[in-house]
Amino acid sequence: MPGPTILLYILIGVTIVLIATIAFRPSLTATRGGKQLAFVGLFLMPLAMASLGAEEHMERSKQTDFCLSCHIMEPYGRSLHIDDAMYVPAAHFQNARVPRDEACYTCHTDYVMYGGIRAKIRGLRHVYMQYIGHAAPPLHLYTPYNNRECLHCHAGARSFEEGPVHGPLMDSIKSNELSCLTSGCHNNVHGVAHLSELKFWEPK
Repeated sequence: MPGPTILLYILIGVTIVLIATIAFRPSLTATRGGKQLAFVGLFLMPLAMASLGAEEHMERSKQTDFCLSCHIMEPYGRSLHIDDAMYVPAAHFQNARVPRDEACYTCHTDYVMYGGIRAKIRGLRHVYMQYIGHAAPPLHLYTPYNNRECLHCHAGARSFEEGPVHGPLMDSIKSNELSCLTSGCHNNVHGVAHLSELKFWEPK
């Protein structure tokens, strides 16, 4: 079965042919069948293209390469290669604890009913800042990082929930009373302000 991109190109091609046919032979729309053809070509096909195109771009916008394509995000991409297991994103990325091709999206999507949609709406602001506004480092999260995003993957893991470090604190972690990013826990995150002082891992 052809992928979404191929289907999108097929739809675009068919739509162009239908619209061109109607434009060069408007007399076709005089019949009932012609009116139906015009409705399909001018309304249904563009709607289908828009839906498929939106789905394609939603999937593309989950890609790590997409997130790091903005100049201001380059240091965050480099931080994924810090050669120090204390840096949470680096440790997760290098050890494939998150899908590498969707690393940013995996950790920065709110895992609630409309989390993915909200993340994409916020992403539109990033696009605006990239091309029209002025984005200046350091970047800040819109809201404090919620343990829910960590627990999306870690909850239920025996080594996590019954381990000597997290086990006694599990109620506070699950209620978000004690942040995973608390000083002394996992407070080394991207470390973009100190990249020049750190060593980097080079994949073999």
